[in-house]
Amino acid sequence: MDPPADPADEFRNWLELPRNVTASILLRLGAIEILTSAQRVCSPWRKLCKDPSMWRAVDICNTDNCWNNYELERMCHDAVDCSCGQLVDISVENFGTDKLLRHIADSSSQLKRLRHVHCNDISDEGFSGVAAKLPLLEELVISYCPLSKEALKAVGRYCPLLKSLKFNSRRYGKYEEEAFAIAENMSELRHLQLFGNMLTNDGLQASLDGCPHLESLDLRLCLNVTLAGDLGRRCAQQIKHLRLPGDSTDDREFIVWWKREFIVWWR
Repeated sequence: MDPPADPADEFRNWLELPRNVTASILLRLGAIEILTSAQRVCSPWRKLCKDPSMWRAVDICNTDNCWNNYELERMCHDAVDCSCGQLVDISVENFGTDKLLRHIADSSSQLKRLRHVHCNDISDEGFSGVAAKLPLLEELVISYCPLSKEALKAVGRYCPLLKSLKFNSRRYGKYEEEAFAIAENMSELRHLQLFGNMLTNDGLQASLDGCPHLESLDLRLCLNVTLAGDLGRRCAQQIKHLRLPGDSTDDREFIVWWKREFIVWWR
């Protein structure tokens, strides 16, 4: 019979893990958990959590409503500072202000991906001023934020490398100006999502004319678009990956929010 196992052998000392393995584990926790918990566990973890390479991508989402907006903004501010200018990808959901956006832009000249969702305190003026500081931006997601054609024009003017835009609306009516702003200022786009936007065929036509390099186009729940005749054929020929107004939304990240607002409007 084998001798009883030493209890000490049954447990792995986490401090003995290779640094890259520990970093990989911590990154899976997310920015909020790192800032509020992980970096307080021990000195080695705290030192690792302060490494700028841990903060090249930051995703802060208040899905559980555990934090108020002030706390989230402070944590986002700290995460940006920890990156020491190495930040290339940031996602902010359910909070965000012009002041925070300015801090992100001032501290992150290498930023390539910016994603804002349900950030009601970001203005056209604030966003337009920030766009001028993000010349390397390649991907932009603006979902359910109160921004208009002015912000889109600024992005097109100051972000020449932009290849992907998701401009998803929660406003209702005809907002043809937004589609025309995209068409007139973002000729290098490869990917465009206008989920729930109320553009018409005229706006779609302008987008196809102004963005000749488009490879993917998402028009789901764009209820004023009718893809029939020549326009439908052109979309089928020009766009490799086309999502139609009536296509399924089951894979849409924030569809629950949109459906709730859509039902209120529809009634």
